[in-house]
Amino acid sequence: MEKKLLIKQAKKGDKEALLQLVMVEQASYYKLAYVYMKNQEDALDAMQDMIVILYENIDKLKKDDAFYSWSKTILVNACKNILRKKKQIVPLEEISEERIYERESQQEDKMVLEKYISELSENHQEVIRLRYYLDLDYATIGEILNIPLGTVKSRIHAGMKNLKESLGGVYDDDRY
Repeated sequence: MEKKLLIKQAKKGDKEALLQLVMVEQASYYKLAYVYMKNQEDALDAMQDMIVILYENIDKLKKDDAFYSWSKTILVNACKNILRKKKQIVPLEEISEERIYERESQQEDKMVLEKYISELSENHQEVIRLRYYLDLDYATIGEILNIPLGTVKSRIHAGMKNLKESLGGVYDDDRY
């Protein structure tokens, strides 16, 4: 009940109501942004962009119950905009320094996996990260990315097949 009231107040221009709505799901927003941005500063920048866009466009929200999926879609788009601007250029020195400090084999495995995931198409990377990093279900991924459920499933299937093949394994069609 309180959520609906906060949404109505936010639609009338109440900044505090909007911030309260965002704060309820703050951890979820941060995890989503972090999956895309891979660092705290950029994830927080994307969240800040999302809040500004929400404030400027809250009156366009048609179904109040869809606030959180709508806002997560806006956050994903904010992340993509920041990434487009940066073009994800990572200096070689930064990568080698990170490797020096990462001593655990689990961290190294994550880096190897991330390297192979980053070689997939952007569409495949996106659905795999949302599914396996954030444990989102197919329907939620479809809502966030504004794509049909069948497209989500086929992208995950194709992405996992490509990932497994690039890792040197044989793709077992029955597992996914």
